[in-house]
Amino acid sequence: MLSICSCSLAPGDFGADAKPPGSDVRRQVIQRVSAVVVTETGAVDRWVRSGFTGANAPKDADGGSATPISADGYFLTANHVLSHAVGKKIFVLYGRRGRFVSSRARIVWRSRTADIALLHAPLETPLFYEWTPANRWLAYGTKVIHGGISTGLRSPVGRITTAVPPDGTFARHHRFKIDIPLQPGDSGGPIVDANGQLVGLNSSVEYLVPMETPFFIESEGTRPDVSMIRGIIRADRARNNRGSGTGSKRS
Repeated sequence: MLSICSCSLAPGDFGADAKPPGSDVRRQVIQRVSAVVVTETGAVDRWVRSGFTGANAPKDADGGSATPISADGYFLTANHVLSHAVGKKIFVLYGRRGRFVSSRARIVWRSRTADIALLHAPLETPLFYEWTPANRWLAYGTKVIHGGISTGLRSPVGRITTAVPPDGTFARHHRFKIDIPLQPGDSGGPIVDANGQLVGLNSSVEYLVPMETPFFIESEGTRPDVSMIRGIIRADRARNNRGSGTGSKRS
């Protein structure tokens, strides 16, 4: 009986790191906070320089959060952040030395089913996230915070409520749950553990609304196949070094 019960548990159901992300990790998240803006407007520099005042905001601005994952301008975001991007311009706003730097960005790859998109902007991005080890389970109860632009700067410490298996186990990309409420604009932001390493991206949030009173249930994150993303980046760099086209891919 004991043997059978033990084997029925996934490795990620136990062994969570009880250490919460501390002030140093929160500071790293603040320093790297990044956003995606989708608009018909040709530039957003004036809006950024004004401190995002409403008077200078693009009238049709849409978007969400972004997560820098390399030193040369590659960002991940949630694919649904780009749902209205057809025929419009995409900008990345990257946090650097206490201010935002803006740049046009292009879609390198995206997946509707996984709700992940990879963007590239011609920016130096020295502050970026390293992934948690791809060959390890992320256990139920692992403490995390998030870095979405709407609520990430004041994100409470939460936890993963469904274990995340090693990359390439069961599925190419993994959906998982966290117990931190998200707001519009947080999608695509980083979910970070106590070591400041990237677990995955904010994807969605679920509320129950009985009698018009919403109750938070859980939020969902997505962890892409990290080796796959790295391969796409390597191929994209090679194409650009050869000066060939930079069209987007979709799955």
